[in-house]
Amino acid sequence: MIAYILHILNILIEFLIVLIPSLLLVAFLTLYERKVLGAMQKRKGPNVVGPFGYLQPFADALKLLVKEPVIPLAANKILFALAPMYILFMSLLGWVVMPFQEGVVLADLNIGLSYVFAVSSMGVYGIIVSGWSSNSRYAFLGALRSAAQMISYEVSFGLILIPVVLCVGSLNLTEIVRFQEDVWFVLPFLPLFLMFMISILAETNRAPFDLPEAEAELVSGYNVEYSSTGFALFFIAEYNSILFMSSLTSIIFLGGWQSPVPWLLPASVIWFALKVMFVLFLFVWIRGTNPRYRYDQLMFLGWKVLLPQALGWIIFYAAFFYFMDALPTQV
Repeated sequence: MIAYILHILNILIEFLIVLIPSLLLVAFLTLYERKVLGAMQKRKGPNVVGPFGYLQPFADALKLLVKEPVIPLAANKILFALAPMYILFMSLLGWVVMPFQEGVVLADLNIGLSYVFAVSSMGVYGIIVSGWSSNSRYAFLGALRSAAQMISYEVSFGLILIPVVLCVGSLNLTEIVRFQEDVWFVLPFLPLFLMFMISILAETNRAPFDLPEAEAELVSGYNVEYSSTGFALFFIAEYNSILFMSSLTSIIFLGGWQSPVPWLLPASVIWFALKVMFVLFLFVWIRGTNPRYRYDQLMFLGWKVLLPQALGWIIFYAAFFYFMDALPTQV
């Protein structure tokens, strides 16, 4: 009995070791985004709260936490309160299989990529519940629109990675990184990398696909009735998803912790962090330079452009691997 309790405590401690840094990184990701956007738009960005504005994320969090939580009278209060917690929980579960360095991973699952797909798709339910439980037409329409967007791009999100799995012969994220020791997948799979970037932008509801936050139409979409802690949980979940998708992009296409100059600087978690920062910069860059898509344009891009192209690239790469006799014996 004591051994079982110690085992549970060990799992909880390991989870907290991953959880706490990820939440702190989410706080500084907001500062990073505002600083980069400020530089692009020739303004200073946050520079008052703390030295160089570094305490601004904590001031924003404190401001949200001390606000009064307002719950609509006609809302389903239990589901209304549970939805933000559910979305945050599902956004944090993906870190369980994320390898930061060789051997530094909470659970090195053989089906790690399938686990990531499953966890990312489950977040849709929290968005639908939050919109429905608010008992607001604006929130419900925003939830339906966001759910349709996420489901649409999850299809291409999964299909894009099939050629990578065919090449490696494994769904294990660590194996995918090891396979890129000589060549990162961004080079042979460049079209897939570009399509993957578009898909994760839509998957995380980021500009130019931030349709749930179309203030002129839906007054911020599914989270319009939330304030205080509830809104803060939605906010943390969104930025945590951005951070996780950037890490996943680094793992799958940019070699993870592999070094571009192994003879000079060995592979380490520092390279992984630098690559994640590069992908985050792409997120911010795209937000600062592209206008928002219309909803019909968003659906057209997902179903009539990305989906056929993803299927076409699967056929192309599968045929190439077949003729080169490079298909794995089992996946």
